[in-house]
Amino acid sequence: MSLNREAIVEHLQEIVGPEQVITDEKVLQKNSIDRFRKYADIHGVFTLPLPAAVVKLTSAEQVSRVLAFLNKHHINCVPRTGASATEGGLETVVRNSVVLDGSGLNKIISLDIENMQATAQCGVPLEVLENALRAKGYTTGHSPQSKPLAQMGGLVATRSIGQFSTLYGAIEDMVVGLEAVMPDGTITRIKNVPRRAAGPDIRHIIIGNEGALCYITEVTVKIFKYMPENNLFYGYILDNMKTGFNILREVMVEGYRPSIARLYDAEDGTQHFTHFADGKCVLIFMAEGTKRLAQATGQGIEEVVARYPECKRVDSKLIENWFNNLNWGPEKVAAERVQIMNTGNMGFTTEVSGSWSCINEIYHRVIDRIRNEFPHADDITMLGGHSSHSYINGTNMYFVYDYNVVDCKPEDEINKYHNPLNKIIVEETIRQGGSMVHHHGIGKHRTQWTKLEHGSAYLLLKGLKEQFDPNGIMNTGTIYPIEK
Repeated sequence: MSLNREAIVEHLQEIVGPEQVITDEKVLQKNSIDRFRKYADIHGVFTLPLPAAVVKLTSAEQVSRVLAFLNKHHINCVPRTGASATEGGLETVVRNSVVLDGSGLNKIISLDIENMQATAQCGVPLEVLENALRAKGYTTGHSPQSKPLAQMGGLVATRSIGQFSTLYGAIEDMVVGLEAVMPDGTITRIKNVPRRAAGPDIRHIIIGNEGALCYITEVTVKIFKYMPENNLFYGYILDNMKTGFNILREVMVEGYRPSIARLYDAEDGTQHFTHFADGKCVLIFMAEGTKRLAQATGQGIEEVVARYPECKRVDSKLIENWFNNLNWGPEKVAAERVQIMNTGNMGFTTEVSGSWSCINEIYHRVIDRIRNEFPHADDITMLGGHSSHSYINGTNMYFVYDYNVVDCKPEDEINKYHNPLNKIIVEETIRQGGSMVHHHGIGKHRTQWTKLEHGSAYLLLKGLKEQFDPNGIMNTGTIYPIEK
């Protein structure tokens, strides 16, 4: 890096104006982390290098000018919009990085009903876009738990997956086109067409890049008819996860597409459904769409479950009530901070994916290893998991763990609890033939995970720039150089 902090700030102020360059220390501290370090944040402990500045951006042209300057002087930057990330992808691990805050790019460009697509800038909150669509009778079909917080650029950059993905797909299935700015300042646009077959799909270099390769400024996604009056809810209690996995598989293999298909183990199920779980696993489905389609899906689910008489159905109103309280907004984040301060209990999830033949083994191996090998197992107040996002060839599995840090220094919590737990989850998942999912991508964990898996992130960051360079857009360096 050829410029010191003062020079970086001065140049940024010249580019976008002094009022858009924030250097207040408290703001810099908050922007050096994301919710991965929420325990340290609550206690005001900030151990990572502070960014030189937070730049509030309002247009793709401003992003272009700032990136060109940063790239020229080899200055790291961290793209940021809703800041709802929970796995460290927004950490400023390099001294005098610059945080590029795109929340000011907050215009809904169009709601194109004829072509069934919506276009929004990167700083539009998903909930704002969703409400605008629902007012017209449509939906994005995307609903991650962070829906009230997350913004469109971050959703695409992290390859987000929503709670209705079994029906609608994940964000990579929804993106039609987008606009992004490359590190040299080049603004590139991928047009909004339903399909392309002229070589590799360039969208999938940008989707999920977590700010490592470009800055996403605008997104176009598919939209769908919104018909909540036809929603049907199904809930069952059962004795074991294996039976639940079998039911999920049969529902998917027979071609049914519920929007929600979830299986909770006894520990995780009790946490969410104390009023009826009774120490058993919980299986949940939701069918939606047109009335005929929802009814056909629901009847198919009932037929599959009927093959397993040990499954007992619960009142659908209980599942509907759960459904209506899924999302995690600012009020829940604030309540969580109070709860952590009062109890010292931390809650996290790690998501993995596996085929039907290995997912049950992954689940049991991870739980058993943590109980038997984790040195602080007695501090775990809840260890369980649930399956979600089912596909015809497999399903995703969330490992949910709460641990107590009341006697732990805030700066030690990650290395004492979170990282060792994740190490076991990663090792056992890969060993059994599964894969890590979006919570552990190339933003924070690009080195740690790719050493284990040598998967897409490894190829993308280590080899793709040399091997695949359509239209010269990959030869301009990276926003967040992996060498550092």
